[in-house]
Amino acid sequence: MAIRSRGVVPRGRSGCTGKTAAMTDFLEMRAISKTFPGVRALNHVDLRVRRGEVHALAGENGAGKSTLMKIMTGVSRADPGGTILIEGQPVDIGDPVHARQLGISIIYQELSVVENLTVAENLFLAREPVGRSGLIDTRRMNRDAGTILDMLEMDIPATAPVARLSIGQKQMIEIAKAISYNSKIIVMDEPTAALSQHETLTLLRIVRTLRERNVGIVYITHRLDEIFEIADRVTILRDGTTIDSLPIASVTRDLLVRKMVDRELSQLYGTHESYATETVVLAAAGLTLRHPTPHGAKVRDVSFALHQGEVLGFFGLIGAGRTEIMEMIFGIRPCQGEIHIGGELVQIRSPADAIAHGIGFVTEDRKSQGLVLGMTVRENFSLTHLEEYSPLQFIDRAAEGARCRAFVATLGIKTPTIEQRAVNLSGGNQQKVVIAKWVARRPRILIVDEPTRGIDIGAKAEVHALLARLAREGIGIIVISSDLPEVLAISDRVAVVKEGRISGILTRADASQERVMQAATG
Repeated sequence: MAIRSRGVVPRGRSGCTGKTAAMTDFLEMRAISKTFPGVRALNHVDLRVRRGEVHALAGENGAGKSTLMKIMTGVSRADPGGTILIEGQPVDIGDPVHARQLGISIIYQELSVVENLTVAENLFLAREPVGRSGLIDTRRMNRDAGTILDMLEMDIPATAPVARLSIGQKQMIEIAKAISYNSKIIVMDEPTAALSQHETLTLLRIVRTLRERNVGIVYITHRLDEIFEIADRVTILRDGTTIDSLPIASVTRDLLVRKMVDRELSQLYGTHESYATETVVLAAAGLTLRHPTPHGAKVRDVSFALHQGEVLGFFGLIGAGRTEIMEMIFGIRPCQGEIHIGGELVQIRSPADAIAHGIGFVTEDRKSQGLVLGMTVRENFSLTHLEEYSPLQFIDRAAEGARCRAFVATLGIKTPTIEQRAVNLSGGNQQKVVIAKWVARRPRILIVDEPTRGIDIGAKAEVHALLARLAREGIGIIVISSDLPEVLAISDRVAVVKEGRISGILTRADASQERVMQAATG
């Protein structure tokens, strides 16, 4: 399978490509409902997707987007009463294999690559080309994989083990796999969440190329700029119902936000106010990573200070070493150098040491590092401070539950009950649970790595407001984010990381997008 990239297609604000009038609905979902125990996830939702269009699906976490896509791709079954039509004919999509046979593929937000296989083996898993001998034709498989990788401008050998790739590269492998099916409809669920700026631009160019080849794209993202950049139409879901479906030409940013969250854009973000004091709560001097991995950042000679009540943003391109720096401070990675907490030199050899010194760490990967998915919201919430509810070695469930419910209400965590398992929550609500469990411990220093990745615009505002409130209470906060506008909006100062070193620390007054990117790229 080969798709030749023909470059960026010029288009107007409407997203038209000169053939919109000739488009016909390839897939139509009518009155789709889905009920889980205690939750009405979808309530008579309608969606129409044409071939040759990019159809954005917008809504807050918990609006029903992922559930609708699971029904479209055969992962879940809708409640009786709804109808799915392919080219006007009713179909019953039995499973994901059946969906792919019908021409529908999906790229999930969470990676599903097989780490111990090569790139080519991942692309053609369970459908490897077979030669005359009946054995897998490895040479042909690698050649076909190379063609797809070339189209995506990925400088990765088809024979490279996936385990050695970065998160962004693994995400591009998922995209390449979906493209290799020659699908008529491709669902992309937060496809750029883990991508660098270059990889994002490459993806958007590929989306345009697929549209020109008459492939329909269902594009789910919380990045509003991408919706206006790439979409032809947008359907908005709220609380499991269809609010509207409109050509992007007739939508403004304010209108889209109002339909998504039932609030004005101006109500979502307050003005920045600094609560930083002169008191230094954390000082790092000459931090150097002892055992850098072959494909990781070689962090060296990192020095900075964090003040009480300050929000210190850390920005850098993917692979620059931002996360490695914080993992060194939290005792996950061994390092040389000095760490001072409240003016006192401390030795942090493990996360337990860091926690004992009043440091909390909201990790980037909430599923594998932030949560125990099989446990309930309440159980996850109290993991970091369970001793508060068990003074006599017996857990006070009433006190534990009351405090958990208070945080659920404060952060707007959408869950039918605190006894709901974390695996059943949406990605944004899972992230809120991770933040809640650390905030409840009342840390002196809180490190948050990509705190709003995969979170909708309303939830982002709530997280930003929470961080501001914590800063006002005197907690020193470090925010790592790939979202430059976010860093600039919430930070008192911005530390820029480039190739494992801090290339500059800018005050809020000096930190413009141009200056930060210049420091990040050199």
